[in-house]
Formats: sequence, structure tokens, C-alpha cells
Amino acid sequence: MDPYAVIMKPHVTEKSMNLIDQNNELAFVVMRKSTKKDVRRAFEELFAVKVERVNTQVTPGGQKIAYIKLAKEHSAEDIAVKLGVF
Repeated sequence: MDPYAVIMKPHVTEKSMNLIDQNNELAFVVMRKSTKKDVRRAFEELFAVKVERVNTQVTPGGQKIAYIKLAKEHSAEDIAVKLGVF
């Protein structure tokens, strides 16, 4: 799958901002049909970082949110700054 098709946009909420600081985790809206492996592969390819784990959640509105925890050697805050979240 095309990494740009899998990861659609950052999911910016108060909870996701806290996750960046506390857990080194980012939240993204992803394609509904994508699997955790697809999300991991796409994120690692797009941002050249190592992903520790991926959790997904489907919202009542039908969006699929992926919570991506980065390995300790990478900073979620740096990626958030590059994306313009801050």
C-alpha cells in the first residue's frame, strides 16, 4: 500500500497532545481498511523512525485512529513540530 494513502492526517486533540509529551506517542487518522502492520510500515517509511507499537480505534463517526508509540531513541515531539502540530 502507498504510505500516503494509509496515513491521512494527524489527529490533534487535547488527549493526543498529552500523549506526545507523556508517552512519546502520536495519533493519526488512517485509512479504514489498513491493518496495524500497514500503519507501522507506512509510518516508518514516511518518517524514517522505528515504531514500538501501534494501537487502533474506530470512532463512532467511522474514522480509524492509530496511536503510534515510537521507540525511545526517537522523539514524537520532533515529528509533531515537523508536521506543524505545535
